[in-house]
Amino acid sequence: MHKNIFAYNNENLKKAAEVIKNGGLVSFPTETVYGLGANAFDAKAVASIFAAKGRPAFNPLISHIAEIDAISEYAIADSRAISLAKKFWPGPLTFVLKRRERSTAMDLACAGLETMSLRMPCHEIALELIRQSGVPIVAPSANKSQTISPTTANHVAESLGDKVDMILDGGACKVGVESTIIDLTGKNAVLLRAGGLSLEDLEEFLNEKILISHGNPDLPSSPGQMLKHYAPNHNLRINAQQKQKDEFLIGFGNCDADLNLSPSGDLCEAAGNLYAYLRQADKIAGNKSLAMSPIPEHGLGLAINDRIRRAAYKG
Repeated sequence: MHKNIFAYNNENLKKAAEVIKNGGLVSFPTETVYGLGANAFDAKAVASIFAAKGRPAFNPLISHIAEIDAISEYAIADSRAISLAKKFWPGPLTFVLKRRERSTAMDLACAGLETMSLRMPCHEIALELIRQSGVPIVAPSANKSQTISPTTANHVAESLGDKVDMILDGGACKVGVESTIIDLTGKNAVLLRAGGLSLEDLEEFLNEKILISHGNPDLPSSPGQMLKHYAPNHNLRINAQQKQKDEFLIGFGNCDADLNLSPSGDLCEAAGNLYAYLRQADKIAGNKSLAMSPIPEHGLGLAINDRIRRAAYKG
């Protein structure tokens, strides 16, 4: 085990909260992926996240909170946002909201924007760490920028090593893809990133059509809008109907594949396996390139397809 990985227990959780309070970096599990956390109000600590990941400073971070009532402390939330929070929080849903005040302490976390990204994760370790730290915790995925997101503590150690002060090991993440992000600053809700909560569930609850925006990769308004992201070291061909010569195929459903995200065609199972299987394929494919079977474009398939399109981007 890597020296920075700590088993989850009350003592190590308390230590991790002290690291956050003192300006350090802690990786911790959420239901989606492992996050790389820092005090949202500590600009130096937030800068350390960008440095550790090699992440562009114009790419905003998500602030994680542990109570719904905390929304109003940091952002302007209407009844629509509150009702969504009461329905889907804690869970894999992030809101982009107008900041309550332009606190310079949070400018770096918000990439200087007048908006901020907020979510309440559905993982007791994450929630307790936020509570014991006493501050919102900004936490992008705990991996080098543009590489495959981590779903285990070992993935974090492999990617970031000693750049993180503590890695709290809470086992494998259940959802396996990042949170859904919706912009609630205007009249219409806008999907900025497909994720662990389906578009269909959100539209059913709101009883309205949610607009879809792919954002501006040169000036993103939320995480997950960079054109190249979540990428393995090997080239990746997507929507592969069959494996070509010298390809390693990651399949879906009933097909002949080297690895299969879900032989039964279960999108939840596929999402949970996506990053781990991309990492595994990267390690064992050798001189072969990677290919991915088609994934249905509905439910969690929307999030999976978003990730693999960015992973395959060659620009």
